[in-house]
Amino acid sequence: MIDDAPKFAVVLSGCGVFDGSEIHEAVMTLLAIDETGCKYQCFAPNTWQAKTVDHFTGNATALAGDDENRNVLAESARIARGDIKDLSTFDAKDFDAIIFPGGFGAAMNLSDFAVKGPACEVNTEVERAIKDAYQERIVIAAMCIAPTVIARVLGKNKITVTIGKDKAIAAGINKMGAFHEDKEATEVCVDEENRIVTTPCYMLGKSIKDIREGTRNMIDEILELID
Repeated sequence: MIDDAPKFAVVLSGCGVFDGSEIHEAVMTLLAIDETGCKYQCFAPNTWQAKTVDHFTGNATALAGDDENRNVLAESARIARGDIKDLSTFDAKDFDAIIFPGGFGAAMNLSDFAVKGPACEVNTEVERAIKDAYQERIVIAAMCIAPTVIARVLGKNKITVTIGKDKAIAAGINKMGAFHEDKEATEVCVDEENRIVTTPCYMLGKSIKDIREGTRNMIDEILELID
């Protein structure tokens, strides 16, 4: 690190809860990082979305392979105001933590958990980033449905995560070799041994104020591990 301020990598999966990153979770995460005097850099994989969804009607307007479908990196740049990098350039040695906001993009673009459940496959660059982060012992954090991606990549290491209280998804996490811990909307699961921090956010949260509190709690717990 060039200076003393902890630096966070924030990995986005598009722009919008139904086909990308959950925008409230992503923005509140960036706000919490900034408010604590830390720095962040957004990343996203340069790949196509599994599908594009009209967020007004809830209907899919394009599927993978369609000309009208959208690129994950290009869509994520909307949240990052253009200040974003291809995930292929991520180097864990440059960061103190890596965070994965939720939204269906985590379960459709970063992985295909939404389709295959615990037998899912994870995007190659996402898997590399998680494994590199784990090897370098930087903190790995995820919220909402995104902990399923961490569980798929690191489940064999017997990590502990939370997505809230959904029994079916918790069972899927356990099937991937990880352990699930029930938590309320704004609570945080801290696996100190594996340096993994997770929180339910919109898996249980009912309003943006819950997301504000949950993400700030998450950042506070990450900083405790960094210290």
